[in-house]
Amino acid sequence: MRMCVLGAGIVGLASAYVLSGAGHEVTVIDRAHPGSGASGGNGSQLSYAYVQPLADPGIWAQLPKLLLSTTSPLKIRPQLDPHQWLWGLRFLAACNAATSRATTIELLQLALESRHAFDAMMAREQLDCDFSSNGKLVLSSTPASFAAARQQMLLQRALGSTQDAVSADRCVELEPALQHQHQHIAGAIYTPGECAADCQKTCDGLLAVLRARGVKFLLNTAIDHLVVRRGSVFAASTSEGLIEADHYVMALGAASAPMARTLGVYLPIYPLKGYSITVEVDGQPKAAPSVSVTDNARKVVFARIGSRLRVAGMAELSGYGTGIDPAQIASLKASTQAVFPGCSAFAELKPWAGLRPATPTARPIIGRHAKGPNNLLFNVGHGALGFTLAFGSAERINRLLMPS
Repeated sequence: MRMCVLGAGIVGLASAYVLSGAGHEVTVIDRAHPGSGASGGNGSQLSYAYVQPLADPGIWAQLPKLLLSTTSPLKIRPQLDPHQWLWGLRFLAACNAATSRATTIELLQLALESRHAFDAMMAREQLDCDFSSNGKLVLSSTPASFAAARQQMLLQRALGSTQDAVSADRCVELEPALQHQHQHIAGAIYTPGECAADCQKTCDGLLAVLRARGVKFLLNTAIDHLVVRRGSVFAASTSEGLIEADHYVMALGAASAPMARTLGVYLPIYPLKGYSITVEVDGQPKAAPSVSVTDNARKVVFARIGSRLRVAGMAELSGYGTGIDPAQIASLKASTQAVFPGCSAFAELKPWAGLRPATPTARPIIGRHAKGPNNLLFNVGHGALGFTLAFGSAERINRLLMPS
């Protein structure tokens, strides 16, 4: 069949990879270069076995700080936008133990599927993307937060994840670069099988592989709207003209919700703005980490990608603006210097900001919509887990196209 994938972030490229591998004729359309949206500067962690939904019961106690604090890593900035308010209300409704548990179960299953598919792709294509599998430590700074993390660990263990609760001493044994942080660690969850990679390099590698397969790319091409006739998408109207196909996959990230509304479809997706910096690591031993690290208190992740350290964090519910706030970049730099002093000369920070397409529960939307065209499949709403879940989501899209 002729397939048209709308969007060339990691989710769209993974969709194109799986669909073309299944024998479909694929065209990919994007307004920019692959990975230039939320994918290129993301946190680089592939979190297959450790999931902590943003919609958590603990959010309620933090709500005043989220609304008023200028230093909170998660910020809610109300806009004159009814979609933001509706998303916010749904998010708060999802902040309960039952929903958090159900989300964890669903995300871990999808992540497992994604790991198998990503590993198979890497074995075939041998992409140069600074891939590593050195594990991950999720640090807690207080006994209370460590107790909550252990509860999440027990749930994930019951679902098949291999994890351990470890002491501050054990953290430093596993990652000597944490030696300066020892006194601030109440404990951590260690997941030995977690991975990391440069998502932009992955996107670039997939672009080359897909072009070699014969996948057609229309880049720097704006998608104006979808032309619908008799309940099906007839064509994508673009700056390059009408693009016809048998089926369409929408993988436009945060732009998916506005595009879907033109079809009369409401997607509960709103952008969570995140930031990152990327620094060259210092050559001295034990200065920069090789194990991926998540600092729960700061809501910052650290991932080693080759000779660089990617530092990512922040979540701003503040609209569709993509400007880089210097204060957020300074905060990421300060966090890095506090946790890993001496890891870099910080000569160049390479600041980045992107819009993570989040659903209130953090569960992505994969497949057809009851009110949408019958030949349009959605692959959207992955939030901060787009890189982790991309290939599993693509496999599910492909299965939906198979004859029943």
